[in-house]
Amino acid sequence: MIWNETFECMSRDEMRKLQSIRLKRVVEHVYHNTPFYRKKMQEMGITPDDIQSIDDIVKLPFTVKKDLRDNYPFGLMAVPMSEIVRLHASSGTTGKPIVVGYTRKDLSVWAEAVARCLTAYGLTRNDSVQVSYGYGLFTGGLGAHAGVENIGGTVIPMSSGNTQKQIQLMHDFGAKALACTPSYALHIAETIQESGIPIEEFKLRVGVFGAEPWTENMRKELQEKLHIKAYDIYGLTEICGPGVGGECECQNGTHLWEDNFFPEIIDPVTLKPVEPGQQGELVFTTLTKEGMPMIRYRTRDLTHLIYDKCDCGRTAVRMGRILGRSDDMLIIRGVNVFPSTVESILLELPEFEPQYMILVDRVNNTDTFQIQVEVRPEYYSDEMNKMIALKKKITNRMQSVIGLQPDIKIVEPRSIERSIGKAKHVIDKREFK
Repeated sequence: MIWNETFECMSRDEMRKLQSIRLKRVVEHVYHNTPFYRKKMQEMGITPDDIQSIDDIVKLPFTVKKDLRDNYPFGLMAVPMSEIVRLHASSGTTGKPIVVGYTRKDLSVWAEAVARCLTAYGLTRNDSVQVSYGYGLFTGGLGAHAGVENIGGTVIPMSSGNTQKQIQLMHDFGAKALACTPSYALHIAETIQESGIPIEEFKLRVGVFGAEPWTENMRKELQEKLHIKAYDIYGLTEICGPGVGGECECQNGTHLWEDNFFPEIIDPVTLKPVEPGQQGELVFTTLTKEGMPMIRYRTRDLTHLIYDKCDCGRTAVRMGRILGRSDDMLIIRGVNVFPSTVESILLELPEFEPQYMILVDRVNNTDTFQIQVEVRPEYYSDEMNKMIALKKKITNRMQSVIGLQPDIKIVEPRSIERSIGKAKHVIDKREFK
């Protein structure tokens, strides 16, 4: 099923023409209404007249998270505050939050983008969706909520937390889809298992999971435990929240709605565009946003783009799975380590839960690297030999994949704190030394 065939299946030539028109319009808009962008463009010797097509986007300046913090709270708004009908902010816990403002039209575009994702997952007006993303300043809850309403479906606005009630109402209301972070979905699956309610009594068939990187192995785990098809929904506060893109039934890349959000892949070191299909840092320019447009916003997400037509019939560009974030990547003794790699290894090994904590420190000028991993109840034992064998198995696997030998600490089942929102998997004490 396709929600908006005109834009989701547009030819590449037609899409580039549309993107060119919209880019010219948004550059004019920010040049005349956002002092920050006007100053940046003037410093580079650029005027809106220099932008004649989407190919000219490389002439424009980048925007980074620090720019949003430096202009806190409303310095990047491109319309009067009387036209801003909603504010959202990042879920970051340090420093000033990232604040984003939306006009009425912006909210309509956002709801339509989420509707495209939900329809691609096979959801219709006859389905109910339990939204267990956090509501409030975080974009997840209200973003998913508006998308469900837009397709005419029934919203169950649970928000996150109170997991016992989550599963009770999911069961009693017959929810067809669950929208939350993949780590919270895993916690919900564990809670259902412990509740004694057979999973066959639930009506769930679709998972709408995003807000944190997750692996193919995590997808398999969630699909098996919840008896669903698990789909990725992608977004970020700075661009609009969930709905920037979503998978289709092929589960072979995340379609980005490039009529609204133009994607580029750049080398994070040279800042030059990479060759098509190569991996690099994802950059977005909002083409239709009124309230707070973003020009070449560096997401820090590391991925690649696929421009081939998808088997589902959509021509909208696809994004490969996100390897991690350039600012989440740990450099330990000169080796690049992504938390998602650790998760992927744990999901390969049947003895372990995909629950872990990475602890990095520096002792005598040398990095220490410990991974706490949670063993499944059926493999947990008081017999020292069995635990030593398990530790050796996972240490060898981690070393062969990561290229670095971690200190593995096996912990008891259910001892690592579960996440109800974005999971925290890293404690890097080197930052404070």
